Amino acid sequence: MISMTISHKEHNISDELATDMYYSMLRARRVDERLWLLNRSGKIPFVISCQGQEAAQVGAAFALDLTQDYIAPYYRDLGLVLQAGMSVKDIMLNAFAKGEDPNSGGRQMQAHWSHKQLRILSGSSPVTTQVVHAAGVALAGKMTQKNFYTFVTLGEGSSNQGDFHEGLNFIGVHQLPVITMVENNQYAISTPYDRQVASPTVAQRAGSYNMPGVVVDGTDPLAVYIEVKKARLSNKPALIEALCSRLTPHSSDDDHRVYRSSEELQSDKDKDGLHHYELYLRNEGLLTDARIEEMEAQLKVEINEATNYADQAPYASLEHNLRYVYAEEETS
Repeated sequence: MISMTISHKEHNISDELATDMYYSMLRARRVDERLWLLNRSGKIPFVISCQGQEAAQVGAAFALDLTQDYIAPYYRDLGLVLQAGMSVKDIMLNAFAKGEDPNSGGRQMQAHWSHKQLRILSGSSPVTTQVVHAAGVALAGKMTQKNFYTFVTLGEGSSNQGDFHEGLNFIGVHQLPVITMVENNQYAISTPYDRQVASPTVAQRAGSYNMPGVVVDGTDPLAVYIEVKKARLSNKPALIEALCSRLTPHSSDDDHRVYRSSEELQSDKDKDGLHHYELYLRNEGLLTDARIEEMEAQLKVEINEATNYADQAPYASLEHNLRYVYAEEETS
């Protein structure tokens, strides 16, 4: 078993903020679990999970300025987009592919995040394109003298794609305000890290792009919060590698028991950041059984209401399929 090595008090993180991080992690976990139940009961077609990576996503989200920063997430970032302002109802509308889905109006697969008002950049199915998008948005901000960061995430498998290297090189050449966080869960679908990445860490590649690179414990939200906060205050680009574990199969169409041993899967469960962070907060006197029960009850109501709403919401009309292709005239 592992234990938390970062003290929130030593880093001037308030008790309230530390507790809010836990609630955000718990919310992501419970929403994700509901999505799996809906998939297995035949209600929704597909799930790609955040379980095991909530700590990295939530810790980073709390370190950003969500009133002005842009986010280019990848498909596992349920915890990130929820903290950025997407509602559980938004998530469920996306999963059910309903017309009200703010991500794509029911056009895209589940977890292709997008929200204009929240500055969440549209994701695409080809992995890693979001790095290039993040570079472009940051360049636009620099040209117009806007004071914001762009935060982009991806898996370690995606760090081997050309878009990663082209995007990071461009960011480094122009010293753009982009924080790139690689959520290294050790597997690119069924391919383990040592079969996909030649370097001991992804973070060490940062030197090639004229930016600092750091490896952080992605199961500890406080550790991630501190590193992302530090990067954002530097006014320079940064590459952060958050080491975490994928507690579920790659997606609802995968069975990781085929390529992972039961001992390895149990070892990953033992490293679950949600569990360890709960123990840490209990030891600090910030969480009790009663408080957790209160959180669970609140989340159950929210998730049930969102699920029922999305299940009964209408699909988009056929005419709606023709929208968002060409510029549209505004109607009064």
